[in-house]
Amino acid sequence: MEYMNKFEVVLLLSPDLATNSLNSEIDDFKAKINTYSAKIINEEDWGLRDLSYSIKKFKKAFYRFFQIETSGSIVKEICNELNQSENLIRYIFIKVKNHQELPTKLTNEKK
Repeated sequence: MEYMNKFEVVLLLSPDLATNSLNSEIDDFKAKINTYSAKIINEEDWGLRDLSYSIKKFKKAFYRFFQIETSGSIVKEICNELNQSENLIRYIFIKVKNHQELPTKLTNEKK
């Protein structure tokens, strides 16, 4: 088995999604993670937020944050699959030494 790295992932999903479609997209992402034997450590819903600049004509997006553990080669595979989603505006995987403590500042800001 390959060495597991820690990653923090942020997904930006279309603001036009109905709640059940949004949940379905999140469930699909989690299923992809599990398919590749990656492990979701934590997850936060950052809600509907303004974008700093328009992306694909959207000014807002649903933000979802994940802390996962997997190998770098698997991240490439997951990214290839994420590129197929029409409802995913952007995503980013950031490799970290240690996961930040939750809740994050964005979660606290929402309250």
